[in-house]
Amino acid sequence: MRLADDPGVAAFRTEFAAFLDAHLPAEAEARERPRSSAHVPGWARRWQRTLFDHGWLLPGRPPEYGGRHATLPQQLAHLEELADRRIYHSFNPQGLGIVAASLLTFGTEEQKARWAVPILRAEITAALGMSEPEAGSDLASLRTRAVLDGDAFVVDGQKIWTSGAHDADVLLTFVRTDPDAPRHRGISALLIPTGTEGVVRRPFGSIAAEDDLDFNEVFLTGVRVPRENLVGPLNEGWRVANGSLGHERTLLWLSYAERLADLVRDAAGRGDDQEWYATLQMDLQALRLLGHRRLGPDRDPAEVSVLKLLGSEAVQNASLHALEAAGADALPHPARTGPHHHMNNEDFVSSWFERYARSFAGTIAGGTSEIQRNIIAERLLGLPR
Repeated sequence: MRLADDPGVAAFRTEFAAFLDAHLPAEAEARERPRSSAHVPGWARRWQRTLFDHGWLLPGRPPEYGGRHATLPQQLAHLEELADRRIYHSFNPQGLGIVAASLLTFGTEEQKARWAVPILRAEITAALGMSEPEAGSDLASLRTRAVLDGDAFVVDGQKIWTSGAHDADVLLTFVRTDPDAPRHRGISALLIPTGTEGVVRRPFGSIAAEDDLDFNEVFLTGVRVPRENLVGPLNEGWRVANGSLGHERTLLWLSYAERLADLVRDAAGRGDDQEWYATLQMDLQALRLLGHRRLGPDRDPAEVSVLKLLGSEAVQNASLHALEAAGADALPHPARTGPHHHMNNEDFVSSWFERYARSFAGTIAGGTSEIQRNIIAERLLGLPR
């Protein structure tokens, strides 16, 4: 399903497809794979910069930020074209989609020039310091403190699950700057260069793969951060955080639709469980229909939670079914997938464990399923707290 009836969207898609045909890196050039979500190999940096320079990185933005003032349906066409070809426009998704986007929304002109543009051009990479050991999905409970001392904040605390922190140049970090304020207030957002004295990053593995070192613990001890690195007004980090997650979720459903489409392709003709295959098809079509409906005017922002919940849980349920169907053949193997990789028969059965293990991130990151259900209940259904 595509929004191709509009001639403007169709022409936009055709122009972008021609650009990809002319500029896409060759397979041989793209052999080096990223080791984390903030490690961008040299070829991928050049690719992201090419997209930026031609206005195809974030087409909805103005040209000075890698775009061309594209409409939302045109932006969807852009992402669909990337998904159809299994192409990444950035190997630093949080840097591009959350940190830089937040700076463009809440940052000063100096911050945009110093931090946002270099992130967009892949000259530096960024990670998001939000979750804490006792405040994973509850940002209001964060304990990392920042005390203003002259022209700098002194930061002490700990972050966890910080994807790519060990390879990132800067962290967009949420800290408590007013301990006496109500839980949702007194929070601020700071840009902390990872080379600053007192910043310690410790990557750790995941259940998905033995060599998957993306998650980090980040320890902040007496870290001095210049006051000009404050993003948005002091004590209004809650608004910045909501904006950050809003950037992440707006078209996140499309990535879930892409994964469901992959599952549909890989499951077609395998086995005799037609009921599961039909459910998979219906989940995919429902997600696409709701996502396209979300592009209409005057939509409630809380509807994004419906898409996030449906997409993440549909992918997880489908991955579990495929894992159980594969049985012992689903034992993991060294990852062989990438943006240009197409699975063969051997890959199909041996990758299901990793797919299922990774699916849990979708129901946690960017707001857990429980959080999404609360938002839907309160803001869409009008149920009491």
